[in-house]
Amino acid sequence: MPAITLSTILQIIIGLGLINVWLLRAGSPTAYRGGEATSLKDEFAAYGLPEWFFYLIGVLKLGSAALLIAGLWIPEVVLPAAALVVALMVGALSMHFKVKDPLVKCMPASLMLGMSLVVVFLRTS
Repeated sequence: MPAITLSTILQIIIGLGLINVWLLRAGSPTAYRGGEATSLKDEFAAYGLPEWFFYLIGVLKLGSAALLIAGLWIPEVVLPAAALVVALMVGALSMHFKVKDPLVKCMPASLMLGMSLVVVFLRTS
């Protein structure tokens, strides 16, 4: 059983959060969708991104989620996975700013960014 640390707790929260958004709630409207989008795929269209980019980001986010959870047993994968989530969340926030979303729509990406930065910090110190 992995030790319970702040990093492991955040890894689980981030990993399950990404899985929730990309697999369970992808087709559901939420208050946090960019622009006027009602699904995750529509959100990418609202940002003016091509459809293939939706799939690429999905693979990267789900892959990083899997690695963060696997990192409970394979610690070497945590830092690159968390760093990737940092980059992805910076991109997500830039898209929200691009379409001039209200700040409340940036909250989930901001929280994921903050948690991922903490994991990166804890794994590099």
